[in-house]
Amino acid sequence: MFILLLPSLFLGWSLGANDAANVFGPFVGSGLISYRKATMVASIFVILGSVLGGARGLQNISSLSTSDLLLSSIAVLSGAITVTIMTKLGIPVSTSQAVVGGIIGANVTVMGIGGIDFSALTKILTVWFLTPVGAFFLSLIFYPALSFLFRRIPSIQIQDRVIKTSAWIIGAYGAFSLGANNVANVTGVFAGKILTIEQAAFLGGISIAIGILTYSKNVMLTVGKNLIELDHFTSLIAVLSQAMVVWIFSLIGIPVSSSQAIVGAVLGAGYSKGMNLGNKKVLIRILSGWFLTPAFSGTLSFLLTSLIK
Repeated sequence: MFILLLPSLFLGWSLGANDAANVFGPFVGSGLISYRKATMVASIFVILGSVLGGARGLQNISSLSTSDLLLSSIAVLSGAITVTIMTKLGIPVSTSQAVVGGIIGANVTVMGIGGIDFSALTKILTVWFLTPVGAFFLSLIFYPALSFLFRRIPSIQIQDRVIKTSAWIIGAYGAFSLGANNVANVTGVFAGKILTIEQAAFLGGISIAIGILTYSKNVMLTVGKNLIELDHFTSLIAVLSQAMVVWIFSLIGIPVSSSQAIVGAVLGAGYSKGMNLGNKKVLIRILSGWFLTPAFSGTLSFLLTSLIK
């Protein structure tokens, strides 16, 4: 049974390596926080979020996944390989998309097109659209409101202290939200089967934390620096907006893409301040990753399942 869990732990590692950028990427990219300290704080709070807030999402994914543990393992493995490849390329992608693509590929191999629940797939696609759009508009709202309050602080020294303290608080909240929402992608297919909800939350959280600590730098710099050059205050707005969107979906038990949320939030915060897109090629590369991720994962899962059959 432990062998079946290995793809999930691999996926958790890949998720941490890719999605740490969504929490601290803007802070690291703007020079507000060092990369190493950011990964340490993110790893602690992602475990706390998984354990304390991940139960609902784990239950939902468990109820939707196939009862065939081998197929579930293949689907997760395909998602993990896909996310790892994208991480190597420095592209922030959606682990949710990778896992869903893997599940669809495995189901099509066994049951054909009839194995796809198009009603559920439509809901998932809708959520994928709402995630970056919601984060974008939250940034548009938060930036003018909070900047008005921030400008009323009379001392530059106090402003700097507020920004630095807020960065740690918001980053920790973002990591907590990431763990609470995305741990379901990692171990949800095994929750209630070979793992209890509590075990699935803890193991998933640990694997995500290891990925953050060991292999998150490339994607973190892509989101934090190469897309739009954010100042410190604008970085706060972007991460806060991303964290709130991810947390809202955590409360209703729907795993979403923190990668999509942070890209929408960064763009919203940047445009609120009147900044221009730093590198359109980077944005195109990120958007292409969103489409390629489920397609690649689904194809890989289809091929692996066909070989085993």
